[in-house]
Amino acid sequence: MPDASCFKLIESAVPRTAEGQILLRTKFLSVDPYMRGRMNDRRSYVPPFQLGEIMTGGIVGEVVESKSGDFVAGDFVVGNLGWQDYSAAGRRGVRKINSEIAPVSTALGVLGMPGLTAYFGMTDIGKPKHGETAVISGAAGAVGMIAGQIAKIFGCRVVGIAGSDRKTKYLIDELGFDAAINYRSVLNLRNALKESCPSGVDIYFDNVGGNISDAVISLINKYARIPLCGQISLYNEPQISTGPRLQPRLLTFSALIKGFIVHNYEDQFDEGIRQLAFWLKENKLKYAENVIDGLENAPKAFLGLFAGENIGKQLVRVS
Repeated sequence: MPDASCFKLIESAVPRTAEGQILLRTKFLSVDPYMRGRMNDRRSYVPPFQLGEIMTGGIVGEVVESKSGDFVAGDFVVGNLGWQDYSAAGRRGVRKINSEIAPVSTALGVLGMPGLTAYFGMTDIGKPKHGETAVISGAAGAVGMIAGQIAKIFGCRVVGIAGSDRKTKYLIDELGFDAAINYRSVLNLRNALKESCPSGVDIYFDNVGGNISDAVISLINKYARIPLCGQISLYNEPQISTGPRLQPRLLTFSALIKGFIVHNYEDQFDEGIRQLAFWLKENKLKYAENVIDGLENAPKAFLGLFAGENIGKQLVRVS
């Protein structure tokens, strides 16, 4: 488990912009579970962070100076940039945000990477059908809550798994989930799932892995689909424990399990954002943001992800 000693706050000069660049003042920065994997020196789908370099991630910034014909001062943009007050960026590194559609912070949440992850994982891999049962782990997180609501839009019975009574109450009362289970308080998770999923599980949107996923996969139906999105329960484990062998059940039930990264769908992002924005406008989607103020508190916000402190998208408001 990382702690505050892994981070250092350094003061330096505001970056200078070259021709074709813009200077951004950071408004919000995103902290996400995948960043934990980048703190390990091992090969993955994205290079690891380098010691002594600036942490990077999703940033919403306001243009304060432009040497680019594509942007003017006052524009809001989103991009993958540093955890810092100011950043210089080129045209290809950022995308302009329409602040009239929704608050600019949503470009890091429901209309950004988490929302797109939920959208493509659920619609392309989960392929929800009316009357099916969908189970979402990490259901009160930024991805999980959107994935569950998308399954509801398609007519599924949706069961969420989360880590507190406050979260399960939110899933049912605010987001319309049919059932929700606090995995920390139930005596037997598999029995609780059987009670909440009397017809078995057709879709399992997996955000957490570990014992929770073992329990859900033991209840899958024939032709079940399992979008494999995250494994947050394992990210801080020095060694991966051996759990049940899942392949026989997947084989017997002709089930599909498919890992995916949202950037696999990069050429479809515009389509996904349009659909999510439409559902948002139609009040078919709700979202939550947990906002912590101050760049200096970015490490605290990041570490809070692994303590389960947030409901919805964890953000840092920088300015």
